[in-house]
Amino acid sequence: MKNGLSVSQGAALMVGAVLGTGVISLPALATRTAGPASLVAWAALVALSVPLAVTFAALGARHPDGGGIATYARLAFGDRASTAVGWAFYLTIPVGAPAAAGFAAAYVADATGGGPRTALGVTVAVIALCAVLNWYDLRLSGTVQLAVAGVIALLLAVAVAVALPHVQLTYLAPFAPHGWAAVGSAAALLVWAFAGWEVLGSLAAEYRDPQRDIPRATAVAVGVVGVLYLGVAFATVAVLGPRPGPAPLSDLLVRGFGEAARPVTAVVALLLTIGAINVYFAGGSRMGAALARDGAMPVWLARGSGSGEVPRRSLVVIVTIALGVTAALALLDLPTDAVLPLATGTFALLYVAGTAAALRLLPRGTAAWWCAAVSLAAALALLAATGAHVLAPLGLALAGVVWTVLRRPAPPAAREPAPAAPEPALTAPAAGPASRSRAGSTT
Repeated sequence: MKNGLSVSQGAALMVGAVLGTGVISLPALATRTAGPASLVAWAALVALSVPLAVTFAALGARHPDGGGIATYARLAFGDRASTAVGWAFYLTIPVGAPAAAGFAAAYVADATGGGPRTALGVTVAVIALCAVLNWYDLRLSGTVQLAVAGVIALLLAVAVAVALPHVQLTYLAPFAPHGWAAVGSAAALLVWAFAGWEVLGSLAAEYRDPQRDIPRATAVAVGVVGVLYLGVAFATVAVLGPRPGPAPLSDLLVRGFGEAARPVTAVVALLLTIGAINVYFAGGSRMGAALARDGAMPVWLARGSGSGEVPRRSLVVIVTIALGVTAALALLDLPTDAVLPLATGTFALLYVAGTAAALRLLPRGTAAWWCAAVSLAAALALLAATGAHVLAPLGLALAGVVWTVLRRPAPPAAREPAPAAPEPALTAPAAGPASRSRAGSTT
């Protein structure tokens, strides 16, 4: 795509995807679950996000295509695996969007003194805004995301900096008041805060130079996310104590600037939410179009599947489902976070599928391949911890396979995504489908 995403825009999109709504409330939840030992859970997940991010960056650089993780599954395991992964991811995005928007909506309602109607209006407005941003060229969305990510990073850094003079080291003892097993429980809660690396693949084809720019953008995003998460987590434990309130960011700002700073948290919550949903709408709409192009979804959705095109039909489906889920939750008087277990189960399933595909697609023995091996082990442990929550995305995956079987006896052959320019040190000279097939079989 000529004049596509730059490194800074790509890094901003990744930061927005990962540094989402989890940072608003999860530091307090983790602290109440494991006490100061929750910092171990934060540090472990930051460390594990490095090989995971490297894995998806390597896949995106070598196989840039809007199908993202569904394309990797197809290249590694075949069409049915791709369909299963694609349906689970594509249909979870609009279901999870109201939950993400609901976090910000609750902050805004609290700051303005509004009630459920205010929260519902903010939820709908956030979804609509992200839909508008993605209706146009991704460069517009990327530029907006760059500004949003910059403001988010600044506000979070300020919140930590003004709170640090109020650190009380006595809050760090006892370090594990609920036992070391609680660290695992805290880590399970924090998975939501580290989801987002999997959507990177669906945007890979939109970079100016995927093989060069994706690793650079990923490195920037990993550094920014790690520093901000660890800073907020430490300040929550060492400044707010063992029983922080439900809005730790707000409390940290108040420690530094007084009560007048509390409404600023609503701004942070809105920006974090817009950043996360914006990226998932961008990646999800491209995945839906790519799946339709490959015969795994209705062909009507395939328009806009090419690099640099805008998959508006796929976007409309995502937004329509998201608004429908929001309306259903409101009518049933259910909180928007009632759908969070579905999203958590989907992330666990996607990470297993993506890292397993990476072991077959990446050159064996390279640094990226070893990162994939470490990530697969961690993803399997996460999948086990997810438990019954994985049943919902498995049901969506099965529905996709059944649809493709019943749709027609012989679906059209999938179009092979164009690989990135080969790296002399990592890729073989051959670039044809037969060569790729032989390379995949040797791994």
